Amino acid sequence: MILKNIVLFLLVSGLTAVCIFLGSVVGHSLGQLGLFAGAVIGGIAGVALAVWLAARLSVLERRNSAATFFGGSIGFILAAVIAVKNLQGPLIPMASVALIGLGALIGNSLGQKRAA
Repeated sequence: MILKNIVLFLLVSGLTAVCIFLGSVVGHSLGQLGLFAGAVIGGIAGVALAVWLAARLSVLERRNSAATFFGGSIGFILAAVIAVKNLQGPLIPMASVALIGLGALIGNSLGQKRAA
């Protein structure tokens, strides 16, 4: 169980970070607002993709997918707020990505308790 949680955390955090980056790169062509919009769209899509992939790889039970997606999305919103407020250096925005994986873990845990 601990190994699955570690894999879920790394999968959600890592894949979402890549999608945030790709979304912001694509959105940058539309200016500053496009950069932020692309990052937000990429982040939500990244959480959804990571949760789907985790369920597909049996890291996550399918019945917990919605709760895990919700938790990861809340973590993404918190990470986005922290990152935007701390754009002076790269460390805090990069570290805030861990909140996405943590949110997914909390959502998964709550989903398991709800199902029990």
